[in-house]
Amino acid sequence: MAQQNQQPEPVVIVKKTGGHGGHHGGAWKVAYADFVTAMMALFIVLWLMNSSKEVKDSVSGYFNDPEGFSKKLAHGRAGGGGSTLVSRNDMQKLGETLAQSMNETPELVKIKDNVQFIVTAEGLRIELLESEKGVFFNSGSPRPSATGEEMLAMLARELAKLPNHLVIEGHTDARPFARDGYTNWELSADRANSARRLMRENGLREAQVKQVRGFADQQLRRRDAPEDASNRRISVIVQYPGGVAPEAAASPEKERKPPAATAGH
Repeated sequence: MAQQNQQPEPVVIVKKTGGHGGHHGGAWKVAYADFVTAMMALFIVLWLMNSSKEVKDSVSGYFNDPEGFSKKLAHGRAGGGGSTLVSRNDMQKLGETLAQSMNETPELVKIKDNVQFIVTAEGLRIELLESEKGVFFNSGSPRPSATGEEMLAMLARELAKLPNHLVIEGHTDARPFARDGYTNWELSADRANSARRLMRENGLREAQVKQVRGFADQQLRRRDAPEDASNRRISVIVQYPGGVAPEAAASPEKERKPPAATAGH
């Protein structure tokens, strides 16, 4: 009888409950991280769409060749010409800086009226204008004078600090010049190339000069006076990044000159 009245032992059930989120665990964190990454990528794309061509080219260059791009950037910073291109807005300041460098050299101050700094659609055009007596080159000679050498050496030292490309042009007046088949065409080209060689000897990098042009008398500075001495000139052009300023190319007739205090006449 005692065995019949014995109660069964109670069964205890322990229910374990998980933390907030239960079986989801940390999956929401992964989804949130993916969302933030996608938004960041979107913002980068929007930023690039509104960036300049130089920035786009830089980003493209890095992703196409990360190692090569890094080496190129490091080389630019270390020694040969800096790492920042002179932009459209900086060309005016560059002209003023070069004019100031002339003012600090006694021999060059004397010829400041024979040098012009003009901002054009192609870049900063530095014009070395001759006089009747000759300033930068002796009459009929492709070799620079002592003054010409000093001026070109100063330009080379200053422009070598920039990574911008250069173009060097030679121009003559309309006076016929022929000596055993040697004409204004040869003279203008030889003077431009002499300027290139001298600037190279004074620090300009070989790859910095993109073109050497000889125009003879085809691009007269003073068309109303084709035999005027100022038509004989060397032009050194510091090009914009990419070659041409977009807004200036749309209106090439609009040129901005530095203040009179920094430009010759």
